[in-house]
Amino acid sequence: MKSTSILNLLLFATLFFLNSTTLKSYGQSTFNHEKDIILAQFDCKTDVDDLHSVAAFVTLMAHPDFSDINYYAVAGTYGIQEGLYVPPNDLFQLAFGDRWSDAHKNRHLAVREVKAVIKPTLAVGGDVWIAEAGQSDFSAELIKLLQDDLPELITSERIHIVQHSNWNEEVTSPESLEFAKQNSDYQKIPDGNAVGNGTPGFRTPEYSGWKDELKDSKLKEIWELATSLANEYNGKDGRYNNEAVSSGGLDFSDLAETCHILGIDEIKDSEQFFKRFGK
Repeated sequence: MKSTSILNLLLFATLFFLNSTTLKSYGQSTFNHEKDIILAQFDCKTDVDDLHSVAAFVTLMAHPDFSDINYYAVAGTYGIQEGLYVPPNDLFQLAFGDRWSDAHKNRHLAVREVKAVIKPTLAVGGDVWIAEAGQSDFSAELIKLLQDDLPELITSERIHIVQHSNWNEEVTSPESLEFAKQNSDYQKIPDGNAVGNGTPGFRTPEYSGWKDELKDSKLKEIWELATSLANEYNGKDGRYNNEAVSSGGLDFSDLAETCHILGIDEIKDSEQFFKRFGK
């Protein structure tokens, strides 16, 4: 009896440790469709992959499984990287209507706009989930503003940041990255550029299957604009040359973060994404 009790205690301790490790690595809660909001933030500098990621995000939000989700988008959430901006405004307007802010044009105004958007969510007990398709500088500024305005808010529990890219972290200002990590539920997931690492791999050279899989005319229009703009600006005037895009393929690797937020990490690649969500 004594040895059985000891084994039970050891088993309990092991399970508790594993669960605590999981919570620390992958967040302290799950997305609540009824109360939470997703902030889709795109740096748009200097890789054109954000344009494809915008189209993929809207495609996901249009699916019946996720059409009830409250979301808001932000353009120009870049950090300290060099290189030219990829102008996304026409695409954002088509994809998001009035549900986006332009941090490239005026970052301080955009932060205040986003704060106003998310405060009702926080007021009813909902959480904010930031899909960080870029750097954390904007997120850090937003958290600071929230802390000033809502001193009772525990941002480390209510603001979740999901990041997939080592490079994005490297070109976030060090102080902003550290602040974001200390003052949010900061979740670093495997890179969405690769297949088979635990998150979807959405960087697919020479892939054009989306043209056949997409059935909705509005989504087709969004994807056509996204790919047209990406082809126009890819590598232009010293911008980053995305080889997957230049080969005629797609790169919406940043969508891996939204997939993680929504618990659909099992998607393998671009082809599976369009077969599942393109109908």
